[in-house]
Amino acid sequence: MKTLTVKELAGYFDHTLLKAFVTNEDFKKLCDDADKYGFKMVAINSAPVALCKEYLKDSPVHVGAAISFPLGQTTIETKVFETKNAIENGADEIDYVINIVELKNKNYDYIKREMEAIVAVCRENGVLSKVIFENCYLTKDEIAKVAEIAREVKPDFIKTSTGFGTGGATVEDVKLMKSIVGDDVKVKAAGGIRDLETCLAMIEAGAERIGSSSSIEITEAYAKTL
Repeated sequence: MKTLTVKELAGYFDHTLLKAFVTNEDFKKLCDDADKYGFKMVAINSAPVALCKEYLKDSPVHVGAAISFPLGQTTIETKVFETKNAIENGADEIDYVINIVELKNKNYDYIKREMEAIVAVCRENGVLSKVIFENCYLTKDEIAKVAEIAREVKPDFIKTSTGFGTGGATVEDVKLMKSIVGDDVKVKAAGGIRDLETCLAMIEAGAERIGSSSSIEITEAYAKTL
């Protein structure tokens, strides 16, 4: 891996605040910090999208909405509506959680239809799409199967985790996902990435976006190494 500048590393981050018990002041700080450090996106639930879009109206930082978060247990129609609503409110990127129950049922057609529906809405609106697998609940074969579907449907990213499951991103899973989608789809690593060593390992494994609530600490730690 080539040596990154601090600015280049910062550009990997989706700076995350997905807790249910925060205030508008917390969202303002999230947006201010993302703008200050040059993070790629703020990752939030769909309700505060308009608020954060207003905070970032003069910034290149994207606003990303988490859809059907964190369980993925809503219908395709509900996910599509939430996606459209988030985009109307200013979302630049969409991270949706797959229906894990249907994957466990081996209903791969459902997983594909769901992905196609949400990716289509994003494409129509010039918005980036990310598919959250929640790998901690999946077998390696299941991870591979969803990655194969993604290689066909071509969302912008496939993503390891919500950060709300029993486990987060692993280097092994990032490598597996990347080995299947190749250059057709990018990989986002998220969940449990709290230090520089872990972050760099994910990038080395093939991740092109990092979801973390520790973006500032990681970026500052990296600056000290240069």
